[in-house]
This record gives sequence, structure tokens and C-alpha cells, in this order.
Amino acid sequence: MCVQYLTTVNVDWVKTHFDLDLPAVLPHDVFPTYPGTIILKSHNTQRTAIGPARFGLIPSWAKDEDFGRKTYNARSETVAQKPSYRHAWSARHYALALADAFYEPCYESGKAVRTKIEQANGEPMAIASIWDTWTEAESGELIVSFSMLTIEASQHPLMSRCHKPDDEKRTVVPLRPELFQDWLNASPDTAQELLQLNSIPELSFSE
Repeated sequence: MCVQYLTTVNVDWVKTHFDLDLPAVLPHDVFPTYPGTIILKSHNTQRTAIGPARFGLIPSWAKDEDFGRKTYNARSETVAQKPSYRHAWSARHYALALADAFYEPCYESGKAVRTKIEQANGEPMAIASIWDTWTEAESGELIVSFSMLTIEASQHPLMSRCHKPDDEKRTVVPLRPELFQDWLNASPDTAQELLQLNSIPELSFSE
């Protein structure tokens, strides 16, 4: 489960892979309810957009925005059924969260050590996510929010080393670059096919 990640400010990488202009933002760690940059595609207009969204998906029916404090990760196995996520999933609200790194606890020393995880080649990551919108009742403000998908990771050479020894091993899904457009254009069936360990580029622990 990912509760913290580092945004990317790599303008050239975003332009090369998406032909979009990364909004000006300072590098910062993102926690649930914090804003992070995502890329999404509207299947009504066929337009791809980039911009800030809150980490922690807020479904349209939520009573308040604090709902997103507990919906920052969505399990791939149940995302189509869970009330919080099923509209975003069936509506093809697939997004990519842009990050330079994410963090997980590693217990190999016998205690929790906050561990930074990056692409082995040093490039930014685009993490498979879903998004939705919620309207604040009093102000009418429209808030875009997102959740990162997670998959079982016991067979991953790096991510299986994270979390407590007896806990289930999970990981978010940074996608290989050749899969970026496949994810943004996915149907529910093809999206599930992309949520696999072999969709993840080589990762490494970083100091």
C-alpha cells in the first residue's frame, strides 16, 4: 500500500511521453488528501489532460472530502465491486499519477525502515490510477481525486521485500512507457490485463 510518493518536475519527460506541458509545481511529497499531478483522458471528448488532483478518491456520493483519507489505494481484485471505486472503474476513468519515487516500509533490519523506490533507470514513473469528481455542496467547487491501483506482489523481486514479513505483499503499478496509452484508453477488461507484475518496469531501492 502506498501512502506517500514524490511528485515529478521533469518537464521534458512528460513532454516526450505525453506531448503535454507539466504544470509548474515544486517537488513535494504527496500524502492522502494532498494534491498530485495526474494525466487522464475523457472518453466523451477524447481529450487527454494533465493537472492537479487529490490523492484519495472521493466518489460523487461522499458526504465530505475527508472520505479521501481512506481511499488512496484500490485493490485490483475488488475495484470493480467496491462502492467507492466501481463508478470510476466502469466509466473508464483511468489515470496516470506522475511520480519520481514512492515509499514503502521495509522490515529486513527487524524494524520498519522508510524505503524510497524508484525506476532503476532514474526516470519518472506513471502509476496506474483511477479518478473521479466530487462537488462541494456549499461552494460548488468541483474536486478531481484519484486512487492508485494495487496488485499482489509476493512474486516481485523487489516489492516482495516490503511490509511486515507476515503481511500480504502489495504494490502499486508503475507502467512501462509502451503501456501508457493502453492504460488511458483501456476498457475494464483490458485494464485488468494491464494490472500485472510484468507491466512494471525495473525498480530499485534508493538512498
